Amino acid sequence: MQSTDNIAHTVCTDPACTALAKGTFEWTPTGGNIVLKAVENRQSHIYDFLLNSSLLDREVLFHAVDRKGNNALHLAGKLAGDRHLQRIPTSMLQMQWEVKWYQYVQNSLPPHFVVQKNRDGSTPDEIFQMEHQKLEDGSKQWLNSTSNSCSFIAALIATVAFASSASVPGGVKQDTGEPVFGNHLAFSIFAMASLVALCCSVISLLIFLGIFISKDQDKDFTTSLPRNFLFGLTSLFISMAAMLTCFCSGNFLMLKGQLKYAAILVYALTGLLMAYFVLKHFPLFIDLLKATFRKVPERIYKEYL
Repeated sequence: MQSTDNIAHTVCTDPACTALAKGTFEWTPTGGNIVLKAVENRQSHIYDFLLNSSLLDREVLFHAVDRKGNNALHLAGKLAGDRHLQRIPTSMLQMQWEVKWYQYVQNSLPPHFVVQKNRDGSTPDEIFQMEHQKLEDGSKQWLNSTSNSCSFIAALIATVAFASSASVPGGVKQDTGEPVFGNHLAFSIFAMASLVALCCSVISLLIFLGIFISKDQDKDFTTSLPRNFLFGLTSLFISMAAMLTCFCSGNFLMLKGQLKYAAILVYALTGLLMAYFVLKHFPLFIDLLKATFRKVPERIYKEYL
C-alpha cells in the first residue's frame, strides 16, 4: 500500500490540495478511508463534497474497502446507530431515510458494487435486507395502524359531509324551490365547505385504504408510500377544516340577534383548538415533507454520532 504522502502527490498536482488529499486518503484503524467513514456515519455533506470534487481521484477513493471487505455500498446497507434513528420521529421516516441513503450511495457508484461480496460472502443488498428487517416490520406496522385510524376518521367526515351537503339550512321556498338563505354569504360558505369536506374526505379515505392494502416493498419507502401518506394526511386536515367551517356557517344561519355574536366566540374557540392540534403535529408534517422531496438525505450532526 502506498503511503499517504505518495497518494496525495499522485492525485493532486496543485500544492493547495495536497494537505486535503493527505487527510482524505488517511486510513482508519478498521481499514476505512474518509469515504467509507462518511457513508457509515451518514455524513451526506462530506460524501457529496468528495463525490463532486474535481481535485481528488475518485477511482482510488470510492473503490476502497475496509478490512472486512466492505465497500461503500456495504456500509450504506448497515443500519444506522440508535442515536441517529432516535432523532427521526417515526419508524416510517427512519426506514425512508435508510432506503434513500442506500439508493443515493448506490446511484453514485459503479453498477458492479451491487454484486460485490465482502469477506463473509454477503452482497450489499443482502446486508441491507438483514439489518433492516426489524425496522421494516415496525414501519409497516406503524403505517398500517396510522392508515387504519385515518381511514376511520375520513369515513366519519365523509358521512357527515354527505348528510350536510344533502340538507339546506332554513329549508327552501315553497313557490320557487330556492333556498331561503340563498342570498346570504354564510349559505355560500356552507355549500362550498360541505363540498370540499366531502371530496377531500373521500380522497383521503381512498388514499389510506390504498396504503393499507398495498404490498409494501423497500423501494416504496423512498417516495410512493410517504408521498401517498402525505397527500392523504393533507386531504384529511383540509376535510376537517372544511367540515368545521360547514358546521359553523350552517349554524350561524339558524341563529338570530345576540346569539350570533355569542356563537362567533364559540366558533373562534373551536378554531383555536383545531389550530393547536394542527400545529402540534406540524413538525411531523414538515419532516415528512422534507424527507419525501429531498434528494440527498439530511446529514447526521456530531452530537448524534
